[in-house]
Amino acid sequence: MTIDRQTVEHIAELAKLELTEDEIELFAGQLSAILEYVERLQTVDTDAIAPTASVLPLRNVLRPDEARPSLPRDEALANAADQAEGQFRVEAVLEDV
Repeated sequence: MTIDRQTVEHIAELAKLELTEDEIELFAGQLSAILEYVERLQTVDTDAIAPTASVLPLRNVLRPDEARPSLPRDEALANAADQAEGQFRVEAVLEDV
């Protein structure tokens, strides 16, 4: 499948990208090459291959959950820009709807 100039310009517009003339030509060629490769991959017979989400075996990489002492409040708040009543204080980020 060949990607034409108009398609590249449309994709650039959707992505809010400003492309030069040279970039449009370059990306048209690169995108066309990618789609041609995908077409080649679609011809591979995969009927004997079971569907899988990952080729690696799944394993839990988390440490055991163990209770341990936390950071003292004074140390946690030591570098806070603003604090009140033992808590971090931040500006509200809610907008009026």
